[in-house]
Amino acid sequence: MLTLLSRNWWLVALRGAIAVLFGLLTLFFPGIALSSFVLLFGAYVIVDGAAAVWTAVQHRTEQGWWLHLLEGFVSVIAGIVAFVYPGITALVMLYVIAVWAIMTGVFEILAAIRLRKEITGEFWMGLSGLLSLLFGIALIVAPGTGILAVLTLVGVYAIAFGVFLIMLALRLRSHGSQTTTHSMA
Repeated sequence: MLTLLSRNWWLVALRGAIAVLFGLLTLFFPGIALSSFVLLFGAYVIVDGAAAVWTAVQHRTEQGWWLHLLEGFVSVIAGIVAFVYPGITALVMLYVIAVWAIMTGVFEILAAIRLRKEITGEFWMGLSGLLSLLFGIALIVAPGTGILAVLTLVGVYAIAFGVFLIMLALRLRSHGSQTTTHSMA
């Protein structure tokens, strides 16, 4: 699994950068129509899911590849639901986001547990998974908080999640460089 992630550290960084961009857009433009938010969310999770699926398929012979595949499928399905039903109510959209966050959080925590035997610094993946899990639970527990508050929460969550993924990507890049250096020596 470490080889899979180290070779594709840039995809982890890309996922992080997209999450940060998504979060910033959500925070700086909170007055956008809910349908625009739904479509923005749908585009984000489809790109995020496609990157995870692509990575998993490229390295399907490595142990743990299926965790990225499942995470990717969950994200793509959540994105498709957002595009097919853009007029859904805010409450339903909150539940779609909550379920997506909980499921991806669980998959990332499982991946971090598997990764801890191979690399130090895997806590970044575990931390992003825990953040996703807690975010999803918070949305289910308090759905009536108001869409503006939820958009702010979504923006902050996406930025933190993205930063955690970028930190993981930098660690993976560093690990990949060390592995290449050691194999050349």
